[in-house]
Amino acid sequence: MPSSAMRSPADLQLIDHARSRGVTVSAKQLASWRSGGLLPGNIPKGLGQGLGSTSRPRPEAFDLVIGLARHAGSGRRPSDLALLLFGERLPVPEATVRAAFRDAVSITLAAEKAALRDSDDEVMTEEERVARVADQVVASGQRVTLVPARARRIDERISRYLRERGQPPAPPQLAELDPNPAPSPLTPADATFNAVTALLTGGADITPQSLGDHFRALQPGPSTGPNPLAYLAESTFQDAPDAHAVFDPAGGFSIVPAGDVRETLRELVDTAPLDDLYTAWEASQGVQDWALELCDRVEAELDADRLGEAAVEWMQVRMLPSNLWLLSALRDRRWSPADHAQSAVQLLAMGHWMGAVDERVSGAQWDLLDLPGMLPPPLRELLRRM
Repeated sequence: MPSSAMRSPADLQLIDHARSRGVTVSAKQLASWRSGGLLPGNIPKGLGQGLGSTSRPRPEAFDLVIGLARHAGSGRRPSDLALLLFGERLPVPEATVRAAFRDAVSITLAAEKAALRDSDDEVMTEEERVARVADQVVASGQRVTLVPARARRIDERISRYLRERGQPPAPPQLAELDPNPAPSPLTPADATFNAVTALLTGGADITPQSLGDHFRALQPGPSTGPNPLAYLAESTFQDAPDAHAVFDPAGGFSIVPAGDVRETLRELVDTAPLDDLYTAWEASQGVQDWALELCDRVEAELDADRLGEAAVEWMQVRMLPSNLWLLSALRDRRWSPADHAQSAVQLLAMGHWMGAVDERVSGAQWDLLDLPGMLPPPLRELLRRM
């Protein structure tokens, strides 16, 4: 361990400050955090008259050192630390925060590297490259989890409870609201192919039919069962005169930029005010908490052999747009800081895209989003603030 003579006066101040707060910090840790952009450098100060120089910590360094000491651990990446401290509103250098968010949205698929190697041997159009990557992801055995196990178990327990009491698992009126006579089922392999394609092409491959297929694949019970929300998506062009303002008749959701979604999200990270990123970070955590707490409440009702408010809310949510965020939260069982950041940026992007829809479509009925089950409450609050 370095002797006190090797430590700067400023570092000694930070080490003593940490000790007074019950945490241990070393000079080596301070140097490591500085090299990772997590901790600002000390302020040098000349003593004058040939007496050399000294240094003092920057004011924000004291709180940062305590936060870093609390979160630092084996395997914890600097970007994770930056995000965790940002979430606590500690003054992490802005460039470090934005770099951590950029890393979080810059996932790389192994199949992309393979397709890049293949492109050296043959000429491929961008469309062929995207299809090659999606095919290779599916061929590797990777699959999108459409309905996570916890959601399936809750669905099955509710269905069994109703069946044992002679009640239908879904209101008969649902069939009247979904006149699609032959909905197309979406397999996990199909969903995986579509997800990779959407990642690489942005809005270009998002159509009313693909949205309907996706909604049906996520519903409780068989995907061929009635789903009014899916039917609304599938019938967009015939029911919504302004749909062409946001959907290209030839295919594509024009609100979401065409091209790699990761680049769109990186641009948003670079340009969004830090306060907006923090608001989205909070909303993302709120959605996660809402989903897990809803599961806990409905499982408690089932354990008590009764269906109450939580079960009613669950059944509403599973057939409405908030189902997308419910299932997403349950897929992320090991929610890392990077997952949290990626979710936050996606929510922020969604808010911007909804604003673009509002500009193009007159008379959009946004008040419908206030109805129960339409959106998770934290997301609804985020959209109000944007």
